[in-house]
Amino acid sequence: MDLKNILPEDGPPLSEVNKYIEKYKNDLIVIKYGGNVLIDRSVFNNFITDLYVLNKLGLSIIVVHGGGPRIKRELEKSNIQSKFIRGLRVTDKNIINIVESVLIDFNDDIVENLNKKGSKGFSIHTKNNNIIEVIPEAEELGFVGIPISVNNEIIFNILKQNKVPIVSPLGLDKNSQTYNINGDTAAMAIAKSLKARRLLLMTNVDGVLNKEKKLIEEISSTEILEMIKNETITEGMIPKINACLDAVNNGVTGVGIINGTKKHSCLWEIFSDKGAGTLIRK
Repeated sequence: MDLKNILPEDGPPLSEVNKYIEKYKNDLIVIKYGGNVLIDRSVFNNFITDLYVLNKLGLSIIVVHGGGPRIKRELEKSNIQSKFIRGLRVTDKNIINIVESVLIDFNDDIVENLNKKGSKGFSIHTKNNNIIEVIPEAEELGFVGIPISVNNEIIFNILKQNKVPIVSPLGLDKNSQTYNINGDTAAMAIAKSLKARRLLLMTNVDGVLNKEKKLIEEISSTEILEMIKNETITEGMIPKINACLDAVNNGVTGVGIINGTKKHSCLWEIFSDKGAGTLIRK
């Protein structure tokens, strides 16, 4: 296989890539791409390129996407005000229908662009091969779900065909009612269920920063808890970090928080010695 023809010029060095293809070839990598990062179309196209490269190099990747900004835009068009409790959108009957259609639409967009690039994407959501069973998170949140089981078999069947599963953060309860799931929570549930080697959370920050606002390249769960205690890690980062801790304490070897707006950050994180963001290990 001629790596030069597959890898982007501004990607990681060829000498390192070979080593990591070998390292990850029998493992699973779950990539969560936040909706905030995907508003910019050039960032979106860059992400599609990275997925194509990973797939062409024979890695088994599963993608979970967000969709917050697109949902917000659609709700505003219908003059619906969103209310948030603990960072989660209160979701009534009307809102869940909009959320579901926006996320499925976005899912199709990713699959279509990946197919155009030359890899095969495969849609997974509540209307097509649903893999996540949920229970309601809390009554006051309405149709917001917590994953209780993931159907690994569907994912393995798709990977066997050398396709890339693209998963919407949606699930069904035992009565086949659709629920919205926080994207990080959905990605974490899938990574844990599959015992993935890596979970990558792509956001619009560089990773976990210390008090001096410098990037921490690698950190253990004990050190992280200390940083939450002394308030180095605050607000929006806390739920993300809790999802990471849950993953590394339940069979995921490492979780990377990386900046999805930086070119080929996915490839740099997986295929280079220095990585691209913060790696969290147990």
